[in-house]
Amino acid sequence: MGILRFNYRSQMLGHYVDITIVYPTDRYSFYDPEREKKGIHEESSDFKQPKKPVYEPGMKFQTVYLIHGGGDDDTLTYRYTNAERYAQENNVMLVTPNITNSFGVDAMYGKKYQSFLAEELPVVVQSLFASSPAREDNFIVGYAMGANVALGTAILHPDKFAACVDISGGIGMTLATDTLVRELKSGHFMNFMPIYNSSFGPADELPGSPRDLYAVAKEKKASGETLSKFHIICGSEEFIRARVEDDVRILKELDYDVEYILAEGYDHNYEMWDKYINVALSELLPLKRG
Repeated sequence: MGILRFNYRSQMLGHYVDITIVYPTDRYSFYDPEREKKGIHEESSDFKQPKKPVYEPGMKFQTVYLIHGGGDDDTLTYRYTNAERYAQENNVMLVTPNITNSFGVDAMYGKKYQSFLAEELPVVVQSLFASSPAREDNFIVGYAMGANVALGTAILHPDKFAACVDISGGIGMTLATDTLVRELKSGHFMNFMPIYNSSFGPADELPGSPRDLYAVAKEKKASGETLSKFHIICGSEEFIRARVEDDVRILKELDYDVEYILAEGYDHNYEMWDKYINVALSELLPLKRG
């Protein structure tokens, strides 16, 4: 694999941001076209290396935006899971931005993380790196907090992502507006996670606001535009299971294309997330993989 950490100044965020980018480079080969024409392409009767596809100027990869969990950064995903290897096996490019504990929203305190993720980041990535700009080649996946970010981003911007995989999404954006209102009013979040209220704003002002995912999902469905396909996954032992299943239920009620996978025996941890990042790339997303 090829892996790099890219740092640039985001206009949306107003500061420099780190992004990890993974390329499936082990699959490709550099070769001399003139030697190929002469029929002497580095093989002998004793040892023949399998012919690999070659690097070509302008080549583009299908791209998965892989969103990290709360308390993590863009590097932890690759240190605690085998996402890099799974990308190699499925011939796909990964992009993991560091979104801190932002919940992926355009926060009331002024940081526009949703606009960064959906409007700025794809333009930067598709301009500077070998990422296909076609909607059918772009997907968003997340785990824990990042799963809710992926869910919300795909609902808010269905024109950008063909499919979304939400793995263990239990905090932040949700279609269950009443649940989020209750959380914002709870002493737990007010006392131990004040950034929650700072991000989403006063609980009573949430319904009907741009951070009310249910209202947006309903409006998008009524508009008739092409929507993303959703795969939502939760471990049977996860404490956030009821919240996840509420999102599944509401999406189905709104007639979205959604598949739910209950991972028997799995809990809210990296064993779960490593397993299902692999499943997402290997089975769920419509990747070319060739």
